[in-house]
Amino acid sequence: MSAQATEVGTGSVVRFHPLVVRPDDDDPEAIIVGRPDLGEFVELPAVCGEVIRLLREGRPVADVEATIAAEHDVELDVADFVESLADLAFVAEVDGHPLSGPASAPVAGHFMGVTERHVRWVFAGPMKLFWLAVVVAASLTVLTRPSLFPRHQDFFWSGYTGLSVLVNTAFFSVVASVHELMHLIAARSLGAPARIGFGTRLHYLVVQTDVTAIWGVPRRHRYRVYLAGMASDVFLIATMLLAVAYLPLPGPSEALLRAFILTTLLCLPLQAQIYMRTDLYFVLRDLLRCKDLFGDGLRYVRYLFAKAVAPLRRPGQPVTDPTGDLAAHERRAVRIYAVTLALGSSVTLTVFAFYGAPIIISGLTHALTALRAGLHGGPALAAIDAALLILVEGGIQVMFLVTFIRTRRHWFRRPKP
Repeated sequence: MSAQATEVGTGSVVRFHPLVVRPDDDDPEAIIVGRPDLGEFVELPAVCGEVIRLLREGRPVADVEATIAAEHDVELDVADFVESLADLAFVAEVDGHPLSGPASAPVAGHFMGVTERHVRWVFAGPMKLFWLAVVVAASLTVLTRPSLFPRHQDFFWSGYTGLSVLVNTAFFSVVASVHELMHLIAARSLGAPARIGFGTRLHYLVVQTDVTAIWGVPRRHRYRVYLAGMASDVFLIATMLLAVAYLPLPGPSEALLRAFILTTLLCLPLQAQIYMRTDLYFVLRDLLRCKDLFGDGLRYVRYLFAKAVAPLRRPGQPVTDPTGDLAAHERRAVRIYAVTLALGSSVTLTVFAFYGAPIIISGLTHALTALRAGLHGGPALAAIDAALLILVEGGIQVMFLVTFIRTRRHWFRRPKP
């Protein structure tokens, strides 16, 4: 049954889905209301929080209207307000009649059995001090023994390139999994659901954690979620450096550990690419007090492009600045960020087109040649090594294409006549 099929009258009693209602971080006259299981949040006048509270108590619409008028001197059409919330799928029932769910069903978070009390200790003071002690100890060790600092040669720990790529890719998968799991644990420590999955950023295949539900958490706590992954990377690097420095490891084990350190270290600079939705992008977004810095920035870039080609367009097609309705501070931030977004994305894609893609294609071509030679009497080990390279690099590219198409299905659908 839809919201429109059930009329909200003056005597109606409303039941909501589980909602988060909290003060806005920047505006004392506003609140944030949302459904964490949908990742849907809206900003409303503060008086609406009182309306929701009264309706939650089971009071009829007319009673709530009268109370708000008497206590806040505000004439509010509560029935219309309830219908607006029903359109957002915030309302579960009206007068005992269930309303239809949202167009997209709620997506359950991963590891929902892990509650706040299970993981709160990970971010408590003692663990922060332990993390700091390990990182400081590793830093001092590297300063006194510079040879421990990772080198590019550490990547090729084996004489067989395919084997090195395969094992290092496995290392990267472990690091990425731990990184994203820490984002999830950080979100769970704040009572917010989260979900891990694959995604794409420009030409990259990435593992990412959907933590949209943390909009229900005050900004000062959200930084924990954004930075948890990088903190775990730094801790892993520090721990492995101390192991290499002070444990009597066999040569092969030390070589593998050094490769693991290098792989983990190479993950950190990627988070500084703020022109994509990286960890530090989200930190920047909240520091600048923007709601959708990337989305607004992308729309502004498209606006500037449309404005530039406006003389070539047909008359009567106006171009509207998408930042016009934003607050002044947000408008300035979006316009500056848009420049970073355009330049960073252009440089990254250009470098990939002239270097990254040719390297991948050349590597796979040589690997196919070696594999074919092995099948016709050539060196067997070289053929196996080539097969490993094809398995890893080819598999990554196939996963990228599948993920890209799956997350952008609307691009490939024909418009309905």
